[in-house]
Amino acid sequence: MRTFRIAPSILSADFARLGQEVCDVIAAGADIIHFDVMDNHYVPNLTMGPMFCEAIRPHSSAPIDVHLMVKPVDALAAAFAKAGADIITFHPEGSEHIDRTLGLIKDAGCKAGLVFNPATPLSYLDHVMDKLDMILIMSVNPGFGGQSFIPHALEKIRQVRQRIDEYTAKRGGEIWLEVDGGVKVDNIAQVAAAGADTFVAGSAIYGQKEYKAVIDAMRAELARVQA
Repeated sequence: MRTFRIAPSILSADFARLGQEVCDVIAAGADIIHFDVMDNHYVPNLTMGPMFCEAIRPHSSAPIDVHLMVKPVDALAAAFAKAGADIITFHPEGSEHIDRTLGLIKDAGCKAGLVFNPATPLSYLDHVMDKLDMILIMSVNPGFGGQSFIPHALEKIRQVRQRIDEYTAKRGGEIWLEVDGGVKVDNIAQVAAAGADTFVAGSAIYGQKEYKAVIDAMRAELARVQA
Protein backbone atom coordinates (compact mmCIF):
# COMPACT_ATOMS: atom_id res chain seq x y z
CA MET A 1 0.00 0.00 0.00
CA ARG A 2 1.43 3.37 -1.03
CA THR A 3 1.89 6.19 1.46
CA PHE A 4 0.15 9.32 0.19
CA ARG A 5 1.56 12.77 0.91
CA ILE A 6 -0.10 16.17 0.42
CA ALA A 7 2.22 19.08 -0.36
CA PRO A 8 0.62 22.55 -0.34
CA SER A 9 2.44 25.02 -2.59
CA ILE A 10 3.14 28.29 -0.81
CA LEU A 11 3.10 30.06 -4.18
CA SER A 12 -0.64 30.40 -3.53
CA ALA A 13 -0.28 31.47 0.11
CA ASP A 14 -0.60 35.01 1.49
CA PHE A 15 2.98 36.28 1.24
CA ALA A 16 2.28 39.05 3.74
CA ARG A 17 1.91 36.38 6.45
CA LEU A 18 3.92 33.52 5.02
CA GLY A 19 5.26 32.08 8.27
CA GLN A 20 1.76 31.79 9.71
CA GLU A 21 0.45 30.33 6.45
CA VAL A 22 3.05 27.55 6.68
CA CYS A 23 2.18 26.83 10.32
CA ASP A 24 -1.54 26.84 9.55
CA VAL A 25 -1.34 24.41 6.65
CA ILE A 26 0.86 22.00 8.63
CA ALA A 27 -1.64 22.15 11.51
CA ALA A 28 -4.35 21.36 8.95
CA GLY A 29 -2.59 18.12 8.03
CA ALA A 30 -0.06 18.90 5.29
CA ASP A 31 2.84 16.46 4.97
CA ILE A 32 5.26 18.61 2.96
CA ILE A 33 5.73 22.31 2.19
CA HIS A 34 6.29 22.86 -1.53
CA PHE A 35 8.31 25.80 -2.91
CA ASP A 36 7.81 26.80 -6.55
CA VAL A 37 10.99 28.67 -7.51
CA MET A 38 10.77 30.57 -10.82
CA ASP A 39 13.49 32.72 -12.35
CA ASN A 40 11.74 34.73 -15.11
CA HIS A 41 14.15 33.03 -17.52
CA TYR A 42 13.42 29.32 -17.73
CA VAL A 43 9.77 30.17 -17.00
CA PRO A 44 7.93 33.50 -17.43
CA ASN A 45 7.53 34.41 -13.78
CA LEU A 46 9.67 35.42 -10.80
CA THR A 47 8.90 34.05 -7.34
CA MET A 48 11.13 33.29 -4.36
CA GLY A 49 14.78 32.75 -3.61
CA PRO A 50 16.76 30.92 -0.91
CA MET A 51 16.09 33.65 1.69
CA PHE A 52 12.42 32.62 1.69
CA CYS A 53 13.43 29.06 2.47
CA GLU A 54 15.77 30.17 5.24
CA ALA A 55 13.03 32.35 6.75
CA ILE A 56 10.41 29.60 6.60
CA ARG A 57 12.62 26.78 7.87
CA PRO A 58 12.07 27.55 11.60
CA HIS A 59 8.28 27.59 11.03
CA SER A 60 8.09 24.24 9.24
CA SER A 61 8.07 20.94 11.09
CA ALA A 62 7.36 19.34 7.69
CA PRO A 63 9.98 18.66 5.00
CA ILE A 64 10.56 21.52 2.55
CA ASP A 65 10.32 20.41 -1.09
CA VAL A 66 11.95 22.91 -3.46
CA HIS A 67 10.98 22.74 -7.16
CA LEU A 68 13.54 24.72 -9.18
CA MET A 69 12.13 26.12 -12.42
CA VAL A 70 15.42 27.84 -13.17
CA LYS A 71 18.30 27.76 -15.63
CA PRO A 72 21.15 27.28 -14.82
CA VAL A 73 20.36 25.23 -11.75
CA ASP A 74 23.51 24.24 -9.85
CA ALA A 75 24.20 27.44 -7.89
CA LEU A 76 20.60 27.84 -6.74
CA ALA A 77 20.36 24.17 -5.80
CA ALA A 78 23.38 24.61 -3.53
CA ALA A 79 21.93 27.81 -2.06
CA PHE A 80 18.58 26.18 -1.27
CA ALA A 81 20.31 23.19 0.31
CA LYS A 82 22.21 25.60 2.58
CA ALA A 83 18.96 27.46 3.34
CA GLY A 84 17.32 24.33 4.74
CA ALA A 85 15.62 22.48 1.89
CA ASP A 86 15.03 18.75 2.38
CA ILE A 87 14.14 17.81 -1.21
CA ILE A 88 15.33 19.63 -4.36
CA THR A 89 13.95 18.86 -7.82
CA PHE A 90 14.89 20.45 -11.13
CA HIS A 91 14.07 20.24 -14.83
CA PRO A 92 16.58 18.35 -17.00
CA GLU A 93 16.49 21.28 -19.45
CA GLY A 94 17.93 23.46 -16.67
CA SER A 95 21.14 21.48 -16.26
CA GLU A 96 24.06 20.97 -18.63
CA HIS A 97 25.03 17.78 -16.76
CA ILE A 98 22.04 16.13 -15.09
CA ASP A 99 23.96 13.39 -13.33
CA ARG A 100 26.35 15.96 -11.84
CA THR A 101 23.53 18.21 -10.62
CA LEU A 102 21.79 15.29 -8.93
CA GLY A 103 25.08 14.40 -7.28
CA LEU A 104 25.60 17.97 -6.05
CA ILE A 105 22.16 17.98 -4.43
CA LYS A 106 22.68 14.62 -2.72
CA ASP A 107 26.18 15.57 -1.58
CA ALA A 108 24.62 18.62 0.10
CA GLY A 109 22.45 16.29 2.19
CA CYS A 110 19.16 16.69 0.33
CA LYS A 111 16.96 14.27 -1.54
CA ALA A 112 17.11 14.87 -5.30
CA GLY A 113 14.66 14.58 -8.15
CA LEU A 114 13.86 15.36 -11.77
CA VAL A 115 10.84 17.27 -13.08
CA PHE A 116 9.10 16.53 -16.37
CA ASN A 117 7.01 19.09 -18.24
CA PRO A 118 4.04 17.83 -20.29
CA ALA A 119 6.21 17.61 -23.44
CA THR A 120 9.51 16.51 -21.83
CA PRO A 121 10.48 12.93 -22.77
CA LEU A 122 10.96 10.37 -20.01
CA SER A 123 14.17 9.14 -21.66
CA TYR A 124 16.08 11.44 -19.29
CA LEU A 125 15.39 8.79 -16.64
CA ASP A 126 17.27 6.07 -18.46
CA HIS A 127 20.66 6.68 -16.86
CA VAL A 128 19.95 8.37 -13.50
CA MET A 129 17.38 6.26 -11.64
CA ASP A 130 20.04 5.32 -9.08
CA LYS A 131 20.36 8.97 -8.03
CA LEU A 132 16.64 9.79 -7.78
CA ASP A 133 14.54 10.10 -4.63
CA MET A 134 11.63 11.76 -6.43
CA ILE A 135 10.19 12.15 -9.90
CA LEU A 136 7.84 15.10 -10.39
CA ILE A 137 5.37 15.12 -13.25
CA MET A 138 4.01 18.52 -14.25
CA SER A 139 0.34 18.32 -15.15
CA VAL A 140 0.39 21.94 -16.34
CA ASN A 141 3.01 23.93 -18.23
CA PRO A 142 5.24 25.52 -15.58
CA GLY A 143 5.32 29.21 -14.79
CA PHE A 144 2.02 30.11 -13.15
CA GLY A 145 -0.23 28.83 -10.39
CA GLY A 146 -3.95 28.19 -10.73
CA GLN A 147 -3.86 26.34 -14.07
CA SER A 148 -6.12 23.43 -15.05
CA PHE A 149 -4.90 19.82 -15.01
CA ILE A 150 -3.80 18.52 -18.43
CA PRO A 151 -5.51 15.10 -18.81
CA HIS A 152 -2.79 13.41 -20.86
CA ALA A 153 -0.48 13.78 -17.85
CA LEU A 154 -2.24 10.71 -16.45
CA GLU A 155 -0.60 8.47 -19.04
CA LYS A 156 2.81 9.93 -18.21
CA ILE A 157 2.18 9.23 -14.51
CA ARG A 158 1.32 5.61 -15.35
CA GLN A 159 4.52 5.23 -17.35
CA VAL A 160 6.64 6.64 -14.54
CA ARG A 161 4.92 4.45 -11.95
CA GLN A 162 5.84 1.41 -14.06
CA ARG A 163 9.47 2.56 -14.32
CA ILE A 164 9.69 3.14 -10.56
CA ASP A 165 8.11 -0.20 -9.67
CA GLU A 166 10.36 -2.11 -12.06
CA TYR A 167 13.49 -0.33 -10.82
CA THR A 168 12.76 -0.68 -7.09
CA ALA A 169 11.75 -4.34 -7.52
CA LYS A 170 15.25 -5.02 -8.87
CA ARG A 171 17.36 -2.54 -6.90
CA GLY A 172 15.33 -1.73 -3.77
CA GLY A 173 15.02 1.74 -2.33
CA GLU A 174 12.18 4.22 -2.66
CA ILE A 175 11.39 6.85 -5.29
CA TRP A 176 8.43 9.16 -4.73
CA LEU A 177 6.15 10.09 -7.62
CA GLU A 178 4.90 13.65 -7.23
CA VAL A 179 2.37 15.48 -9.41
CA ASP A 180 2.08 19.26 -9.63
CA GLY A 181 -0.56 21.30 -11.47
CA GLY A 182 -4.30 21.51 -11.18
CA VAL A 183 -4.58 18.83 -8.48
CA LYS A 184 -7.73 19.25 -6.40
CA VAL A 185 -10.35 17.29 -4.48
CA ASP A 186 -12.24 16.45 -7.69
CA ASN A 187 -9.32 14.72 -9.43
CA ILE A 188 -6.83 13.63 -6.75
CA ALA A 189 -8.21 10.07 -6.69
CA GLN A 190 -7.75 9.76 -10.45
CA VAL A 191 -4.17 11.05 -10.16
CA ALA A 192 -3.46 8.57 -7.35
CA ALA A 193 -4.99 5.70 -9.31
CA ALA A 194 -2.57 6.50 -12.16
CA GLY A 195 0.32 5.96 -9.74
CA ALA A 196 1.15 9.18 -7.91
CA ASP A 197 1.87 9.19 -4.18
CA THR A 198 2.71 12.86 -3.52
CA PHE A 199 0.35 15.67 -4.50
CA VAL A 200 1.17 19.36 -4.85
CA ALA A 201 -1.85 21.62 -4.44
CA GLY A 202 -1.67 25.40 -4.40
CA SER A 203 -4.87 27.33 -4.97
CA ALA A 204 -6.92 24.18 -4.26
CA ILE A 205 -5.84 24.53 -0.61
CA TYR A 206 -4.69 28.11 -0.08
CA GLY A 207 -7.61 29.44 -2.11
CA GLN A 208 -10.07 28.06 0.47
CA LYS A 209 -11.00 29.40 3.90
CA GLU A 210 -10.70 26.09 5.74
CA TYR A 211 -7.40 24.38 4.90
CA LYS A 212 -8.17 21.36 7.09
CA ALA A 213 -11.51 20.75 5.38
CA VAL A 214 -9.82 20.63 1.97
CA ILE A 215 -6.96 18.39 3.11
CA ASP A 216 -9.40 16.07 4.88
CA ALA A 217 -11.51 15.88 1.71
CA MET A 218 -8.38 15.03 -0.31
CA ARG A 219 -7.46 12.27 2.14
CA ALA A 220 -10.99 10.86 1.94
CA GLU A 221 -10.64 10.67 -1.85
CA LEU A 222 -7.23 9.01 -1.52
CA ALA A 223 -8.65 6.46 0.91
CA ARG A 224 -11.03 5.32 -1.84
CA VAL A 225 -8.02 4.48 -4.00
CA GLN A 226 -6.45 2.41 -1.23
CA ALA A 227 -9.72 0.59 -0.41
